[in-house]
Order: sequence, then C-alpha cells, then structure tokens
Amino acid sequence: MKVRTNADTPEDARQAREFGAEGIGLCRTEHMFFEPDRIAAIREMIVSKTVEQREAALAKLLPMQRGDFEGIYEAMEGLPVTIRLLDPPLHEFLPHDGYDIANLAAEMHMEVTELKGIISGLHEFNPMMGHRGCRLDVTYPEIGAMQTRAIIEAAVNVQKAHPEWDIVPEIMIPLVGEVKELAYVKSIVTETADAIIAESGVDLKYLVGTMIEIPRAALTADEIAKEAEFFSFGTNDLTQMTFGFSRDDAGKFLDAYYDKKIYENDPFARLDVVGVGQLVKMAADLGRSTRPDIKLGICGEHGGDPSSIEFCQQVGLNYVSCSPFRVPIARLAAAQSALRNR
Repeated sequence: MKVRTNADTPEDARQAREFGAEGIGLCRTEHMFFEPDRIAAIREMIVSKTVEQREAALAKLLPMQRGDFEGIYEAMEGLPVTIRLLDPPLHEFLPHDGYDIANLAAEMHMEVTELKGIISGLHEFNPMMGHRGCRLDVTYPEIGAMQTRAIIEAAVNVQKAHPEWDIVPEIMIPLVGEVKELAYVKSIVTETADAIIAESGVDLKYLVGTMIEIPRAALTADEIAKEAEFFSFGTNDLTQMTFGFSRDDAGKFLDAYYDKKIYENDPFARLDVVGVGQLVKMAADLGRSTRPDIKLGICGEHGGDPSSIEFCQQVGLNYVSCSPFRVPIARLAAAQSALRNR
C-alpha cells in the first residue's frame, strides 16, 4: 500500500514530501480561498446574480488556484496528486459582522439589506447535508469549469518545465450519491480539460474519480465505477452519515457511551470496521466488479490510525491519505500491516 498524504498548499506538500509521503491523496481546494486577498473574490462569486458576474469573479480566482497547483505539482515531482473540487457549503465563506457585510455590499453595488437577504437565504439548518460538494457544480457548472482549468493548466505548465516527470492529475468530484450527477459534473471536467490539453500540445493524461462518503454511493458503487476511475473513501463524512451523528456535536454524548461501554472508542478516530468498514469493503468489491483496475484510497482522520490502516490493507486499498504530520506513523503501520498480511 502506498501512503499519501492530505495537503492543501505548496508548503503542506513540501512538508509531506519531507515526511516520506508518496503523493497527495487529498488536496482540499477550498482551503486556498480563505486567504485575505482571495476571500473577496470568492464572496463576489457567491453573491453574484448572473452567470456573467460569477464568471468575472471566478476569473480572479483562476490564477490564484493555478499558482497553488503549480506549487503543489513542483513539490511532488511527478508523484500522484488528487485534487478535490470545491466541497463546503458556500455560506462558510460569507461575512457575518456588519462592517464586512457593508464592505461587500459596496463592492457589489448592492444595498446592505439585499446582501443580508442573500446571506440569510444561504443559511442551512444542516449544512453537512445541504448545498455542497458536487451539488454546487450541478447548480453552478462554471465553478467546476474554472477549477478544472486551474488544475489542468497548472499540470501542463509544470509538465512542460519538467519533461522528465509524469504528471497525471487526479480530479475528485465530492459528495456523489447518484451516478447521473457524477456523469454530469464529469462531463464539465472532461470537456474543459480536453480542450486545454488539445490546445497545449502536451500529451497529458488525467483521471476523474469521486469521493465515496454517502452510503448510497457505497451501495451503488458498481454503477458509480462506470464513470469513476478512482474512489477515495471520505470516511469522516461516511462515518457521520452512517452513524447519523455529527462529528462536531458527538462530543456532548460520546463520553457517556464510553463510560457505559456502548462504544469502545471514538468512531471518528478509529474506523468502525463492523458498520462503516462494511460499506467500504462493499464499495471496493462492487467498484472492482465494474472496473477491475479502479484505484482505491482512503482520506480522512482514519488514514493516520494504525488499526484503520490494517483494515484498509485487508480490503485491498491502494493508498491511505492523512495529514502531513501523521505520515511517518501511517507509513510504519502500512509496512507492518503488509508484513503481517504477506
């Protein structure tokens, strides 16, 4: 099993490389948007009323994302890099205090009351299960097109600068639960990517896959594998959705469960192999039944936990991904597991 690591910036990627990571299993593109010089453009994109306005804001974000991806590809020197399209709900990027709201309203030539209406309209009672992940690209295909452009243009630029490397971007579409939504978003990705590659004259290959984090995706993984060239198990969300409780709120009651021996340990720290693990195994088997060469990985906190890594090895996953500082532990656990299972 290869160990990858989670890295959202070129600095993270370099750190991961120093710790011995053999690729990046999860680059969360939204983490690139929170910088002060970038948040203004993403906010402008969110409150846009027309596709033209939204595309103008996305055009400001494009060079920023492209530059980050170039830095990440440079740091990884041709090793695999999996980049996840925008995942969190849009309200997370919006201002909440009066001063910032007034500033954004002025920039967008809006009344403050109108902007407050937009912000409250984006509020969700359960954002984890709301308008996020691939649902954003179904609603606003121009977001997926911009991110694909940034990923592919960066790969082309770095491949030209380093012909000795073999750069194969892996584009991950998050939160899929239905093969038709994956096919729709994938069509935006491939249309954009193929046009850029044809124009560049560089022979660049890329993969399009998905994150399996909704139980329905695991249950229909044979269908989803018809469109996905790789699966990455997002076990943080898969655990939340399978148990039916939120990682952020579970701390209020889990101690009582440990005291009463209902749970032995935190299912967000150690993979629940009896329940969540069965969904992972089922999805892996179903995925391989349709696409025997499908690449399978796990990204989430479980990717750095030795007992979870042991389970991933048994199920036949190709890599685990975890935060850079957990890479040495994950590499050791993967090696020990490989020896035990030999």
